[in-house]
Amino acid sequence: MLIGVPRETKDHEYRVGLTPASVKALVARGHRVLVEHGAGTAAGFDDDRYVEAGAEIAPGVTAVYAAARMIVKVKEPEGAELGLLRDRQILFSYLHLVADAAMTRAMMAAGAVCIAYETIVAPDGSRPLLIPMSVIAGRLATQVGAHYLERPHGQRGLLIGGAPGAAAAKVAVLGAGTVGTHAAAIARGMQANVFAFDRSQPALEKLEREVGDVTTVLTTDPDDFRSHLVDADLAVGALLVPGGRTPQVADRATVAAMKPGAVIVDVAADQGGCFETSRPTTHSHPTYIEENVVHYCVSNMPGIVPRTSTLALNHATLPYIAALADKDWRRAMRDDPGLMEGLGVCGGAVTHARAAADLGLEYRDAKTLL
Repeated sequence: MLIGVPRETKDHEYRVGLTPASVKALVARGHRVLVEHGAGTAAGFDDDRYVEAGAEIAPGVTAVYAAARMIVKVKEPEGAELGLLRDRQILFSYLHLVADAAMTRAMMAAGAVCIAYETIVAPDGSRPLLIPMSVIAGRLATQVGAHYLERPHGQRGLLIGGAPGAAAAKVAVLGAGTVGTHAAAIARGMQANVFAFDRSQPALEKLEREVGDVTTVLTTDPDDFRSHLVDADLAVGALLVPGGRTPQVADRATVAAMKPGAVIVDVAADQGGCFETSRPTTHSHPTYIEENVVHYCVSNMPGIVPRTSTLALNHATLPYIAALADKDWRRAMRDDPGLMEGLGVCGGAVTHARAAADLGLEYRDAKTLL
């Protein structure tokens, strides 16, 4: 199979779909890889490294899409790139369909086979291609929040870990999954006072075991949850509904009641956000102030640490890329039902039930397409 790797187009997105090591592994299996010129440069992989690994270099994105049977990316295609998708061409990438109905419709119109990293399921029920970036986003969330608590970048003027005679900041982490656990761990490492919230007692207990010295709160009492949140200096939105919209657990009134200059880092902003006041931002313009609270809602946070992120992501994606290339998508999905869970758009319809419902678009059961 001819596999294409275009350069990412999202604002300050420096990751790349395949590393040279991944290219070498695919070429050894008999496949061809076409990499757009400069696609891996920002992640530390120049064109010469790809050529040494056996790749061919394309002068531009149009050539990649025109030639490749499968496109491997990190983030969803944007703008003119959507018009390059072809009928029955495989697109393998993060998609987050519910964040962009127009993008989803363009994929449907193209007739492409669009497979989302984030909804693939492993045999143990985990999300193997979501976890690596969730770990990085969670760790970045606290790091970024601490930055915007500093006076030159925000309003609070707080050191997250405090100092003798000055209390540490209070950090509220909404969600006890992968993002929340790693955000809480970094916050504790910085000596903040950490409160973690979730509706699942087992999830909170797991977070306590992994992080330690964290106050965990079941969100069954809205008043109790609100009282903790409005007292926070930093709130991290870390909730996830795979393939669907994130529930908004904090309304505008709650945000307005937070401390002036408090910081919200909403990792889920690209899927609706945990806060009513959240909306996606970019690395070029990462923050805005609403209800006197600083909001950081960048939708591709791991893109600013591209080497770490690309290496971690490729470690997880390569087995699936190899399966799709070796078998083509139908057989690969018949052999691995968890991979079939990643099928988001195919045959001109949305093939993920929750995404179709949230978007109000035509749904088709993926099993009927195999």
